[in-house]
Amino acid sequence: MSDAVDLLQSDPAAAAVAAAAELARITGVENHDVAVVLGSGWLPAADVVGTTVIDIPVTDLPYFAPPVVEGHAGRLRSTQIGDTRTLVFLGRTHLYEGRGVEAVAHAVRTAAAAGCRVVVLTNGCGGLNPSWSPGTPVLISDHINFTNASPLRGGAFLDLTDLYSTRLRELCRQVQPGMPEGVYAQFRGPQYETPAEIRMARVLGVDLVGMSTTLEAIAAREAGMEVLGISLVTNFAAGMTGAPLDHQDVLDTGHAAAHHMGVLLREVISNL
Repeated sequence: MSDAVDLLQSDPAAAAVAAAAELARITGVENHDVAVVLGSGWLPAADVVGTTVIDIPVTDLPYFAPPVVEGHAGRLRSTQIGDTRTLVFLGRTHLYEGRGVEAVAHAVRTAAAAGCRVVVLTNGCGGLNPSWSPGTPVLISDHINFTNASPLRGGAFLDLTDLYSTRLRELCRQVQPGMPEGVYAQFRGPQYETPAEIRMARVLGVDLVGMSTTLEAIAAREAGMEVLGISLVTNFAAGMTGAPLDHQDVLDTGHAAAHHMGVLLREVISNL
């Protein structure tokens, strides 16, 4: 295990190529087209997205770690959505797990190495807009990275002006007219944000807060992928209602919205 971790950290691109090669061997599919990463509470949506061809533990591929968070199944599906072959990651690795940025980015880098040119990053998040009740899907228009980390190395300067694709957001609104969008901020976690941190985030123009997505989005852009981000508001952010935050609420809200979210993803991917 230590050798695998050392290789993932020393040469993440090679680790992704190795994982993609094993994926092709297991699935018999040389190239996939689209990748979807399902966040907290989103897992039941996987049954609605498309026709599952193969379902495997993600740990069957090199350099993937088992899940540690409830609501993240740690499985990978090769799914057919119309003519589009899609990789659906049922869960993700989070920075707060302590495995490093390369482990967080490994899924999207593997997807890119497997041929995916589009990635859909989803999450369950806290909402700062009082008009977005729990269960509201929101397009990510931009982000603020509060993790003090990056998947980039050295002088790998990367333009993030249109990181969350305008084209893909417009496509989502064709599928679901009036779908709102907002700025997402990733905190490191695993503790939830304090009310003071939420007040700070609001001043900075943040609409959504969570503990994932931004590092994956940066890695995906570095790999040349087009990125679509969709947050599901699972609770109001800390201090907005006075109620305590509970991960079970995140999962319950996601389960309640699962069918709708799966249909949305299926329709968007079908129209790429």
